[in-house]
Amino acid sequence: MSENCFPQTIDVLRTRSKPLDIELVVGDEQLFSPDDSFFGALLQYPDAIGNVLDYKNIVNMCHRHEVRVCVAADILSLVLLTPPGEWGADCVVGSTQRFGVPMGYGGPHAAYFATHDVYKRNLPGRIIGMSVDAEGNPALRMALQTREQHIRRDKATSNICTAQVLLAVMASMYAVYHGAEGLKAIATTVHKRTTALAESLKKAGFKVVNNSWFDTLTVEVEDTESVRDMAEANLINFRYNGNTVGVSIDETTSDEDLKDILRVFAASIGKKSIAAVSLNGNAIPAALLRSSEFLTNAVFNTHHSETEMLRYIKRLENKDLALNHSMISLGSCTMKLNATSEMEPLSCNEFANNCIHLLRLNRHKVMRIL
Repeated sequence: MSENCFPQTIDVLRTRSKPLDIELVVGDEQLFSPDDSFFGALLQYPDAIGNVLDYKNIVNMCHRHEVRVCVAADILSLVLLTPPGEWGADCVVGSTQRFGVPMGYGGPHAAYFATHDVYKRNLPGRIIGMSVDAEGNPALRMALQTREQHIRRDKATSNICTAQVLLAVMASMYAVYHGAEGLKAIATTVHKRTTALAESLKKAGFKVVNNSWFDTLTVEVEDTESVRDMAEANLINFRYNGNTVGVSIDETTSDEDLKDILRVFAASIGKKSIAAVSLNGNAIPAALLRSSEFLTNAVFNTHHSETEMLRYIKRLENKDLALNHSMISLGSCTMKLNATSEMEPLSCNEFANNCIHLLRLNRHKVMRIL
């Protein structure tokens, strides 16, 4: 596992590998020399300090020793970056939080998981394949299911999918609404703002540790505590590690936000401000710029207004098998979710807390009242 994966990812793998009796080696991937004692490798793209690196040679070396390579990748960055599958990765995973889902400070966020066709039977969940309906039109059908307890107990993920289905729908509809061109515009703006911030800091005398980036900079400072104090006073969160400060930009970051960030760094070196540069730079290596198309399906190139989007979602709702249209013959994890009208009283203090108190006093009486 690359030491440049996110710290929380490293912690999770350390926790999970121990009971599975898997030896986890965390180190510099640039110095990694794979041999037959390894079976897998995990890389971060872009990495934790923000670098956008070319891993093609590392992947080729791994494959020569039958070491499979998994890449944890930021989904928004892949709009502009060469997708890992094109330089040989066997599996690509990540969070879809960057696709229109507000910060959750730990989750839940729906994940994405992509791999070669040969590994599809090892995937949890349901795989939908393309078929043909009775009239000869393209039709989608369930081609493989490894989810439910009665199908394969050790692969059961129903509780997980219940908790994250809403986030998955939000992320997918974000892609439907914006389409490839809209996502390119968003990702390009994020990258240009990051580059403008980097150039402004360099001109002020700061050293930006990473030579390439999509949306994240790691900056060396003399006094991280002074930066932290100023940042927190301005309600800005950075990442602190030794004598470096990590800064990430997203689509909600405005020009005013950039000025606020620069003022924080300026104050740490005794200045009032740092001049901002224009948003015209690019720091993605030419060899890693994406050239392949994505989101080519018609659904991602049709519904780009609020009314079109609303009608599309309504049409999907009408196709759903639900209790207001029909009986549901089999149990479903979706049925564990409650309607808003059922949940609303639970947020009412007079109902929720007093009812619980009464329930302790006289359970049967309260049940009759309810």
